[in-house]
Amino acid sequence: MRSLPVAARLYVGLVVLGALAVLAAGPYSGIEPVTLVLLAVLFVVAESISTMVDNGGGEGDRTGISPSSSAALAAVVLTGPVGAAVVGFCSVLVVLRRQNLVKRFFNGAQFALAGYAAGHAYLLLGGRMGIPDRDDFPWIVLPYTVAILVHTAVNGALIAGLLRCLGVLRLRRPGRMRWRPVVGLELASLGYAMLGLLIAAIWGLVGPFAVLLVLLPLFIARWAFDQYVAEQRAHDATLATLAQAVETKDYYTRGHCMRVSKASGMIAQELGLSAERVRNVRYAGMLHDIGKLGVPTKVLQKSGRLTEEEFAAIQLHPMRGYEIVREIGFLDEALAGIMHHHEKMNGRGYPMGLAGEDIPECARIVSVADVFDCITSTRSYRKARSVQEAIAELRRCAGEQFDPEMVEALVRAVERDGWDPPVDIEPPDDGADVAQQDHDDPSVPLRVAGEGER
Repeated sequence: MRSLPVAARLYVGLVVLGALAVLAAGPYSGIEPVTLVLLAVLFVVAESISTMVDNGGGEGDRTGISPSSSAALAAVVLTGPVGAAVVGFCSVLVVLRRQNLVKRFFNGAQFALAGYAAGHAYLLLGGRMGIPDRDDFPWIVLPYTVAILVHTAVNGALIAGLLRCLGVLRLRRPGRMRWRPVVGLELASLGYAMLGLLIAAIWGLVGPFAVLLVLLPLFIARWAFDQYVAEQRAHDATLATLAQAVETKDYYTRGHCMRVSKASGMIAQELGLSAERVRNVRYAGMLHDIGKLGVPTKVLQKSGRLTEEEFAAIQLHPMRGYEIVREIGFLDEALAGIMHHHEKMNGRGYPMGLAGEDIPECARIVSVADVFDCITSTRSYRKARSVQEAIAELRRCAGEQFDPEMVEALVRAVERDGWDPPVDIEPPDDGADVAQQDHDDPSVPLRVAGEGER
């Protein structure tokens, strides 16, 4: 608690005190104790089997989703506002998560207040506390749906308040929010929440046995989620190994592919692409140079101007990359990004000389990310430039070499999330003509690279 800012400490304290006040005030009349205990057990178990879902942005962009909202909303119907608050507060009993006491109590208080508010919304709109019967349908659906929305809104508001106090969340213009991942997550949560009405309905038929009927599909869903996440991690690890194989040919490009993957994902998320498309864009960034496995190392590391034959070998690497990975089925859209990331908006790129929107969107994204990392990285012939210089260069070449929309998306993402350039490596002092070698750089924009760009 002492490590938190003062504002966050006060905020957490107020939220917890508010939840404790609700629990102390009651009333508990009309609540069946056995039902309350069983719903609390169901909530704790469901909250314990939450799964981290990939939003498409990589290992650091995962969100936890659990089916506990089904138990919380079932409690709204079966036990009313106070019972729902008790069930929500039982989140402090989730022992499978590594959480300190402060986080446990904040989570419990957050769920308690959300359940309490949802319960009152349900009753206010004509919902009846207790086991619903046939006559309650379909009219019960309206107050129950409003209860779901209130539960979601209160949960979100309490979390946003804490993030604001921690300085993590800053107010943004609505147009700069990444809405699609949020909407997708909320839709999944709403699906679990609607299951709560089913739990309440079958409670009248089978009683407490309803808990067992619900737990089995929840565990199956958890297993299926885990298999999906494990598969995605295996994909990431496999492609990262391929990317490292390319970078072993040039010491100065170590980490380049992973940084391009990260920047490509940032652009894709800023554009509002779906999680699946963001993932494919990241894969394209990770493997954009895989074709250089077929380029002689002496050509990649050459410090002087390339011969026509050497330059032709460099220009073949996008197509070679496509040929290497085209049989990997899950790459999908990433294949177009790998093959066309050296195309230019003016049609003077390679390998096919595509122009404008004829260049696949994935490739236009990777092109910007590739050059951005190149400029901000130290190479054998020059030192890294600042992020501000890289942005200025990208903007200068927008329209001719880069898609302006992709450039501005990167700028917004970097302004919001920041960018950590690689550790600076001193280029060797071999007396080489740095300006001449800049002219031969495979990724630097037109003003720096001229027409002899690799």
